[in-house]
Amino acid sequence: MVDRRRALMLGAFAASTVVSIKPAIAQTAGSVLNCEIPVPDRSQTGQYIAADGSLVPPDTPGSFAPPGRNFTGEEVKNALKGRPLPGASYEQNEAYLNYIRRLQAGQSGFTCYASLQMPR
Repeated sequence: MVDRRRALMLGAFAASTVVSIKPAIAQTAGSVLNCEIPVPDRSQTGQYIAADGSLVPPDTPGSFAPPGRNFTGEEVKNALKGRPLPGASYEQNEAYLNYIRRLQAGQSGFTCYASLQMPR
């Protein structure tokens, strides 16, 4: 009788845990798509983006001006699947994505980009 009661209690606990976790996951997924990635990082304002994603001085041939606004997580996620980033030519799109792929911990937008890489 004790084992059955314990099993019922564990079952009830597990069910309440699932119910409370699902909304949190949905909320997290939504916030990931709404997070923002600045190109370039705010500490690098004034730099242009080379085709390989590195930051270069504005007068560097073949480099691109920053897009003028941050990209959302959803825009980047779609771009990684083959859609263009808003307002970017093919070459700009590739340079911006290369920049985003090179983000490292401590840079603005890194957490957003890293969260896009996590499986759901």
